[in-house]
Amino acid sequence: MAKKLVRKLKVTVAGGKATPAPPLGPTLGQAKVNIGEFVTKFNAATKDMAGDMVPVVISVYEDRTFDFVVKTPPASNLILKVIGKEKGSGKNVSNKVGTIKKDQIRAIAERKLKDLNANDLEAASKIIEGTARSMGVEIRS
Repeated sequence: MAKKLVRKLKVTVAGGKATPAPPLGPTLGQAKVNIGEFVTKFNAATKDMAGDMVPVVISVYEDRTFDFVVKTPPASNLILKVIGKEKGSGKNVSNKVGTIKKDQIRAIAERKLKDLNANDLEAASKIIEGTARSMGVEIRS
């Protein structure tokens, strides 16, 4: 018989660096998840994603067990990492914060493809380009 799903949590945590401290600890505690076990499993699963903010979907079951799905980092974080900036532009039309090449966009799209609502790499690239434009990043060939 399948376990009964009690709660589904969506959190964003630094890859490989999860700790029981706030905000993660209290969120997991309210859902009655074993915080230490989650932190250990999460850090092991994301040790190669160190430095990236990683979205996680945690399914908590009736018997207090859990499983989680690690998503790819947000496109905006990946773009900022490529251009070497802390944040995007508040005024994307008049103030550009950097430039990104089409091949770099394609690499980000390949990494994000499984989490995007796109049928192919070309559509995924267009989604990433739109994100870049809205952040005030110019796209070069």
